[in-house]
Amino acid sequence: MEETILKRWSRELTIAGAIVLFLLPLIGIPGKTYMTLTIAGLAMGMLLFLVASGVSIIFGLMDVLNFAHGALFAWGAYVGFTVFGYLMKWVEADSVLQNFAAFSLAIVAAMVVVSLVGIVLEKVIVRRVYGSHLFQILITFGATIVLVELIRVFWGPNDEVMTVPLTFSKSWDIMDIIINRYRVICIAVGLVVYGVIQLILKKTKLGTIVRAGVEDRDMVQAMGHNIFLLFTGVFAAGAALAALGGLTMSLFSLQVYPDMGGTYLLFAFIVVIIGGLGSVTGSLVGALIVGLTYNYVAYLVPWAAAGANIMIMIIILLIRPTGLFPVGK
Repeated sequence: MEETILKRWSRELTIAGAIVLFLLPLIGIPGKTYMTLTIAGLAMGMLLFLVASGVSIIFGLMDVLNFAHGALFAWGAYVGFTVFGYLMKWVEADSVLQNFAAFSLAIVAAMVVVSLVGIVLEKVIVRRVYGSHLFQILITFGATIVLVELIRVFWGPNDEVMTVPLTFSKSWDIMDIIINRYRVICIAVGLVVYGVIQLILKKTKLGTIVRAGVEDRDMVQAMGHNIFLLFTGVFAAGAALAALGGLTMSLFSLQVYPDMGGTYLLFAFIVVIIGGLGSVTGSLVGALIVGLTYNYVAYLVPWAAAGANIMIMIIILLIRPTGLFPVGK
């Protein structure tokens, strides 16, 4: 009986614990600093969501574990870095319109280029290992090595400084609380992406067909739909989200380097494990938990910032092994 009650309330208890983690830092952090850290944590969480959502939809809709996602993330950052290099006059101009134009063009270029790379990966490599998670891990890990080496070939092995559009780097001072403009933009981008993904998956015929293909691939094929074409599209969409995450995160961290995808892929997997594999809503909630926790703990106990999120993941797995929002629950 006690075990049944614990399972029934596990998600609610975990979410309540997350709220406590959100409010507990108020004890040791001054109010204004707390608000600044909270906004930074929400922005970081949204950026992690952009990365994790790609992992989540590829696994949730295709049952594919894509360890090349981190490399696609880095490719998105480097493509955006290249576009900014060509549009440096717009990036450095003190004009919101020109800055947003450069930012938008960089996003489009990164998502298009990396989605094409994703299509090649799916057709040449991933399609051959559907249904085998072990082979998926091995072959996509190998693809990661190749893609990272290609970054070194095309862009060089050295770290590069990412230039933030001038108006994005400015801040608002609201009641002595410093709010960086780019962090607000990150939050807005994350919410828009979440809304679009949910709209496509839940409210469109395409989303219904793809989800049906996961359950019964042969039946969808028999109804006249090319399931492999649909899966290629899903993989390309996941790669495009990785690119968007890479570009926006590089502007957040102010740097690009060939191995940057590995670091953030670790955070992405923590996010999807906390939220539930295949759940977009779970990825959003998990990303916000990770982003806020990282910023609070980094301020209070800097050396424990990464470990705190791993501890949260372990606790949630002990209470609810399928994550906060398991698919189909």
